[in-house]
Amino acid sequence: MGQGLWRIARNQQFQQQGYSGQGYLTREHGRRIPANNVSNTNHRKQAQGGIDIYHLLKTRKSKEQEGFINLEMLPPELSFTILSYLNATDLCLASCVWQDLANDELLWQGLCKSTWGHCSIYNKNPPLGFSFRKLYMQLDEGSLTFNANPDEGVNYFMSKGILDDSPKEIAKFIFCTRTLNWKKLRIYLDERRDVLDDLVTLHNFRNQFLPNALREFFRHIHAPEERGEYLETLITKFSHRFCACNPDLMRELGLSPDAVYVLCYSLILLSIDLTSPHVKNKMSKREFIRNTRRAAQNISEDFVGHLYDNIYLIGHVAA
Repeated sequence: MGQGLWRIARNQQFQQQGYSGQGYLTREHGRRIPANNVSNTNHRKQAQGGIDIYHLLKTRKSKEQEGFINLEMLPPELSFTILSYLNATDLCLASCVWQDLANDELLWQGLCKSTWGHCSIYNKNPPLGFSFRKLYMQLDEGSLTFNANPDEGVNYFMSKGILDDSPKEIAKFIFCTRTLNWKKLRIYLDERRDVLDDLVTLHNFRNQFLPNALREFFRHIHAPEERGEYLETLITKFSHRFCACNPDLMRELGLSPDAVYVLCYSLILLSIDLTSPHVKNKMSKREFIRNTRRAAQNISEDFVGHLYDNIYLIGHVAA
């Protein structure tokens, strides 16, 4: 089957070049050459495996002669743009070939700030011998240390001058970093409530629907797996922050931080009820509205109904 298809492709190629069963018409002289002469001239090519393989080897040989593109021969802007798509590992490998280009400070500065968006050292005059490549290695080492022991990780950042010993600076670092283990981060924030307070104030919930704002909040500050004092603290802090970001909406709906607290707890319970496979009898929209308005009587029925629809369509607020 494969050989038959190969012969058909080869015959079509011969026909495109002017070959027929009777002979071959050359472009140079416009005359017909007997077919047996064609077989003699192409015998060497066919003996090497056919004209298709011959062209393949010829193309491969030409590409080997060309080699890889030398970034040093390109304009610097283009070379840096190409290297900016590499991660830290690939950039280190590239430095073995293009040492001056791959060790450029702007490339490593971009890698640092794209992974760790805020560090105290970014806003300081760099010390003698400072390099962003070295800083990247220290940030990576510190993140691994944090994921093993949060207190040791933070102390490592401070010892290297990367972070200032300030709850606000630590909160900004956590807010702009996605490499920290969320379980270890939850333990650390439970112990450092001063850092938690500053971390909550970094969130801007202006003009956000309540369930969506709660989801964003729990993406940065993960909720505990069980109910308890820490979860109540998180919801309380979120409620006050949400009201502070939306004063006009709170006046329009007649909501207070306590009412938002009740709504948040209701949304968490509803999320568990609708998404848990262990709950067979799911809460209806009418039941949710009735139960919520018992706890917060000033809330409109339409607003509570929209809350139910959001959880029903989008899913858990603390997943």
